[in-house]
Amino acid sequence: MDQEATVKRGVWKYKHGQFIRLEDDIVTEVPLTLKVDREEFATMVCTPTYMEELVIGFLASEGLIRSMEDIRSLSLNTSRGFADVELTAPQNTGKDWHQKRFIASCCGKSRQFYLHNDARTAKTIVSRDSLSAERCISLMQELQQGSADFHKTGGLHNAALGGADGLLLTRSDIGRHNAIDKIYGHCIRHRISMKGKVLAISGRVSSEILLKAAKIGVGLLLSKSAPTELALKLAEDLGITVVGFIRGHSFNVYTHPERIVHDGSPS
Repeated sequence: MDQEATVKRGVWKYKHGQFIRLEDDIVTEVPLTLKVDREEFATMVCTPTYMEELVIGFLASEGLIRSMEDIRSLSLNTSRGFADVELTAPQNTGKDWHQKRFIASCCGKSRQFYLHNDARTAKTIVSRDSLSAERCISLMQELQQGSADFHKTGGLHNAALGGADGLLLTRSDIGRHNAIDKIYGHCIRHRISMKGKVLAISGRVSSEILLKAAKIGVGLLLSKSAPTELALKLAEDLGITVVGFIRGHSFNVYTHPERIVHDGSPS
């Protein structure tokens, strides 16, 4: 069973020259160790919500599964911080394909993404799906307005899956990559097609985040923040449109601008 994303904690607030005692909402953070076929595979530090989706999305992102049929059993023990997964067809989870690593809430060790497994699982996007400039702005506004836990704490990242008609689902976590894995896990569980879908995130577009989008199979990645140069190089190679700094009524299109249209014409 999932836990709460926030807890109440007493704090001393300094304002207008004096301290005030009050309660504040604080983000919760827990370690989750994932075992695959009884072998320890990874430890993630995450917000303890939608944890089963997180496990499913992470397994898919790492290339261990493609659908729910690839999972024989999945059990969570949130009190002990363990997830046990048995695959239908056991795979090689050794260092030849996967590097055992600690997946932290921050994006340290950013060059770890460049593994044989990432090259194997990232998809080159050839879709011609497009999105209007106005929809880019409205999707980001929906993401920001609907992030209740972020507004309470200021300590979470948000990710959402959207389309021409608006946002379909939103997930939050202390780690941007975790929030995206939760979305990926939901889509796998419910067999949601990525055709015409858009991924929107609250934070910067790093190489790790770009690769997550490529593994899911979306061709449009929206952010209110900035991309890194390495992320843009990967986006060019993998056919992903990156739109950043979506703030107010403006944004930047960094790669594959043909997918962003205005009044029916390429921008």
